[in-house]
Amino acid sequence: MKRVRQRGGVLLKTLGFSIALTLVFTLVANMLPQVEGEAPVDEEVDLGALTMDSFIVLGEQIFKGKGTCTLCHNNLGRAPDLLVIDAVLAARERMADERYQGDAKNDADYFLESMVDPGRYVVAGFGKKGSNDTESPMPAVDKAPISMSQVEMDAVIAFLQSKDGHEVTVALPSEEAVAEAVPPPDSGASAAAAPKPAATAEEALGKFGCAACHTVLGTESPVGPKLTDVGARLSEEKIRESIVNPMAEISEGFPPIMPPTFAEQMTVKELELIVTYLAQQK
Repeated sequence: MKRVRQRGGVLLKTLGFSIALTLVFTLVANMLPQVEGEAPVDEEVDLGALTMDSFIVLGEQIFKGKGTCTLCHNNLGRAPDLLVIDAVLAARERMADERYQGDAKNDADYFLESMVDPGRYVVAGFGKKGSNDTESPMPAVDKAPISMSQVEMDAVIAFLQSKDGHEVTVALPSEEAVAEAVPPPDSGASAAAAPKPAATAEEALGKFGCAACHTVLGTESPVGPKLTDVGARLSEEKIRESIVNPMAEISEGFPPIMPPTFAEQMTVKELELIVTYLAQQK
């Protein structure tokens, strides 16, 4: 009987220890940063019944997504924070600036001109380094790697005009124009739906607009460090850290403009695809 009690006591102690250990592991796991997760789901836009309201929503999604605008137009000081300032009033002020060499006659024209030919006017203090504000670091968004269509650029203009209560002056596109510029929802490639996880490193780099700021995938950009030889300079761990925590170490000569929440938009698989690819660039 005594031996039975001893065995029972040992069993209870072992069971209690196992439960405690499980709770500790669970607590530690919950305390660790969580990177895994699907890309944010945007509000879905019915492109088959497009209204000006849904067109504006589409413009906001493109501004924050495919257009990669928020990578530079944010509160980190690399470009004017268009989500904070009144973009329409700013456009009118810039067209009146004696330095303005463009052809825009109104704010909608100015927004379009700044997207397709950003060098026509460079806001003071935001020019390419060493150019004395005569060259813009911004790529033309209608060309690779961003490649926005006219409909998509008009949607962004509508968003920028409406966000501060101004009249939207761009015309609502026809269904034919939308169908040509944006694949139908049932094709699985709608610009208004949340993007699917990338299957390759190239897809992931394109999806998250890396080429808009870095020289990679055959494109050149002076905004951020070149990535064509990053594997010779950084280990996989350092490359991963530079994405997950871009403020941990800033490359000399480059401003700290990469959003600290950048990795939160990626799935773990997308992050690792990018890290593995970049580690091989030597």
